[in-house]
Amino acid sequence: MRPRTLREVAELAALAPTFDQCLANFLDEFYARPNVEALLDMPPLLGPVHGETGRVQDVYLAATAEELCSKHAMPLPTWTAAKERRLSRPWFAIPWASVRAVLLLESPPGFRSRNLFVSENALSRA
Repeated sequence: MRPRTLREVAELAALAPTFDQCLANFLDEFYARPNVEALLDMPPLLGPVHGETGRVQDVYLAATAEELCSKHAMPLPTWTAAKERRLSRPWFAIPWASVRAVLLLESPPGFRSRNLFVSENALSRA
């Protein structure tokens, strides 16, 4: 199943540790047909299911929604502002200290504001 909403990404990822693949499949669908409906429904929280990894995924979904809304001039869903959709400590996609400065600079605003530091092409599909 190819998720068509961020809610479906979380629902599928809750069943198995396939978050990255689910998100990639969602992005393929979204980029083919951008629509705000794909972002509106609040995804269930993954933190209770997958612990700290799920917590990062919860924040990643909100950052993804914010970036997609920004790029496609869509209204930001209210669920993205919830405190569960932000990290209190910085998280880096690559843990090496030598790469952190690059991630601090490259990270898109929707990620950076949530204390998630990723590459500038984190949501790219090639």
